Amino acid sequence: MGGIYLISILIMGVSWYVSSTLQRRFKEYSQIPIRMTGKEIAEKMLRDNGIYDVQVVSVAGALTDHYNPANKTVNLSDWVYAQSNVAAAAVAAHECGHAVQHNTAYTWLTMRSKLVPVVQVSSQYLQWVILGGLAILMFTKIPWVLLIGIILFAMTTLFSFITLPVEFDASARALKWLDTTQILQPEQHDKAKNALKWAASTYVVAALGSLVTLLYYISIFTGARRRD
Repeated sequence: MGGIYLISILIMGVSWYVSSTLQRRFKEYSQIPIRMTGKEIAEKMLRDNGIYDVQVVSVAGALTDHYNPANKTVNLSDWVYAQSNVAAAAVAAHECGHAVQHNTAYTWLTMRSKLVPVVQVSSQYLQWVILGGLAILMFTKIPWVLLIGIILFAMTTLFSFITLPVEFDASARALKWLDTTQILQPEQHDKAKNALKWAASTYVVAALGSLVTLLYYISIFTGARRRD
């Protein structure tokens, strides 16, 4: 149990470092101008990949960039949509990478999409089931409600790990396209690669954090079973 606490603290520290580094990198690379806006880059990447039924739209907020397979839209946050810099190029191309995955029926994206309804239900009830299970275990020594919570949490953990190859592949597709089109100069391409590396690292840390939390709940459950 003590080891899990130590690992959790370590992951929180790594998460803070990755997040702060990502913010610094994007702030730095947003100061490097290029000739195309995020919107123009996204539209060109879609066309170059033979995708004409996906719309590029602007959405409010920061870090709200995403691809929506349900309505086939590449959603770019305001600054990515309108800005012409290396950071915006990296984000726009990455989100289009997801559109290309969808268009080519990329296996990991298909798998993740199928899990979305399950994860949505799990996330809705997870917190209350876990809290209820811990409370019941404390007062009655009955662990089975907690087990239900563990199963729900396991679904979200599985989803976070399936997300990893999806995100890494989208970045690889984005960087390959940016390199092929030579929209970025070599040094700019390296900076875009670095930005996407740190962005992907946030998903890795989140997945590891979810796994450690899952193991923590499992250790509580197995400990209660041993005491029965």
